[in-house]
Parts: sequence; C-alpha cells; structure tokens
Amino acid sequence: MYQKNHWQPSADIITLKKRAALFSKIRHFFDKKNIMEVDTQMLSLASISDPHIEALTLSTNVQGEPIPYYLQTSPEFAMKRLLCAGSGCIYQLGKVFRAEDRSRRHSIEFTMLEWYRVGLDHWQLMDEIEQLLNVLMEGQPVKCERQSYQAAFEDVLSINPHTVALTTLQQMAHEHTGYGLEEMDRDTLLELLFSHVIEKKIGLELPCFVHSYPASQAALAQKITQDGKLVAARFELYWKGMELANGYYELTDSIEQGKRFSDDVSQRKQLQLPNRQVDERLIAALEQGLPNCSGVALGVDRLLMLLCNIEHIDQVIPFAGDRA
Repeated sequence: MYQKNHWQPSADIITLKKRAALFSKIRHFFDKKNIMEVDTQMLSLASISDPHIEALTLSTNVQGEPIPYYLQTSPEFAMKRLLCAGSGCIYQLGKVFRAEDRSRRHSIEFTMLEWYRVGLDHWQLMDEIEQLLNVLMEGQPVKCERQSYQAAFEDVLSINPHTVALTTLQQMAHEHTGYGLEEMDRDTLLELLFSHVIEKKIGLELPCFVHSYPASQAALAQKITQDGKLVAARFELYWKGMELANGYYELTDSIEQGKRFSDDVSQRKQLQLPNRQVDERLIAALEQGLPNCSGVALGVDRLLMLLCNIEHIDQVIPFAGDRA
C-alpha cells in the first residue's frame, strides 16, 4: 500500500556505496577481458515459456492499437539474438522482473548479471565465475566446491534422483513439504525436495556448483552423456544455502529449442497458466547459428547480501517494493 511517509531508502547509504563499488568491480572485470557490455530492452513483445516463472505484463497503444508487452524476466533471449548476429562475448548488468511474492531473498524487481562466453563450455565458465568471486572478495581467496545433482540428493536424502521410484518421491515430498502425494510430475517433486530440504544445506562454508541436472531439467542447456547417463549440461551456484547463479552449456539446435518451447506451452496449458507469446525470434536467430558458448545469470542483490552479511534483500536495494 502506498504511504507518502515512506520516502527514505530501504538500504542505508553505506550499503549503497558498497553496491556502487560492486558494480564498478564487475564492469572492470569484464573490461579487462575485453568483453562487450550490452544493454538490451527491458520490454519485449514475447516472453519465456517456462511454466515455473511468471512475467509482468503491461499494455500501451501504438497507432491507436493496444499492444501487450512483457517485462524481461532475463535478458537471455535478446543476448542470444546478439550472439547469433555476431556480437562475440557479451555481458549485461541490469534490471529484470518476475511476478513472484516478495520475501527475504526475492524482490519483484532485481538486478541480474548475465554473460556469455563464446568457445567455453560450462566447466570453463564455472572457473571464470570463481575468478570473478575472487576479485569481488578483495583478497580473501575463494575456492568453489563442485557437486553433482545426484550426489546432492544422495548425501542429504539417500536417494538417486535419476532412478528413484515416483511413489518414493511423492512420499518424501509429502513428508518434508506437506504436498506431493497427488503430484505425478517427477521434476516438480524433485524441485520441491531440492528447494525445501537440500538447498539450505549446500555451500554453507564455500560456494558450491551443483552440476549435471536431470536431462528433463535442461531448459536451454545441451544434453550430454556423462558416466553412462544423459544429463543436462547445466549448473547452479549456491553459497550459504542460497542460489546465486544458473548457467548452461547453451543449446544451439533450433529444432530442439522449438520442441522444448512447445512442451512448455503444453505444460502451461495443462496447469491453466496464462498463455503468452513465445519468442519465435529466438528460434529464427538460432536457425542462423548460435556460436558454441556457455552463459550464466547471477543475482547481484543476493551476492551483495552475502558480501555485506545482510539478511534481507530489501536492505541492499535503494527502494524496495513497498517504497518504490
């Protein structure tokens, strides 16, 4: 609710100075590597198909006709269109939006650092993220751990997520979350267990990359054969029990990407979620050729929370949602 007395920032000025310094160090890191900063649009005529992420929408008139726009949940599609157009390695530091409830770690509007490295696979990109963290930590050496998705489940819940029976997943999800007995989708159940049980136990001391997700959770990543099974060439970075980044060895096949979009749309329809324009321009760009590359999105506000030892995201944002 709007209250005129709430004019002061939600973060103190000392933290805002640290925020500015963080932005400067990030830009210096990429400048030294000769990686171009880009500034793609925040409004798009199309949006992501992911059934688990909701976009904010608005409408305006163009030449008398109402036109719907979506606020970007990530600059990923626009940046990939630039890669297909020959940009070479690029990064972007800017605002993104997601229609989610506000909480200690979530804000509707937040700052994302996203970058793409042509010629690097996801393992090499993890190395570069570790380099960046060491720069940002100012002389406090950071050595990241690595753990497979399977190992994370085996360590915490003593199950293999790739082979465990559906009925076992349902029972475990119900035991830990009170939900799951009627759920038939394995990935939904795995996500419930990961977010409610496993996430809080990862990277408590050192940052930890969780890698090799189930092939069914590839999203926009390639699928590769590893240790005899098909997995997603995808990773997430956790530190002190909080997700910081999500990265892919990027899928370059336009036909496979189109099929995944179609599967997402079908799932959104089954879940009775709002229909929205799929970004077919990304498919058209992929048809022209996305270079072999890896990419990652990193939550800058969450990173600042960790660097400043601050517990609530509102305290690192100039004006949080209730003061915007």
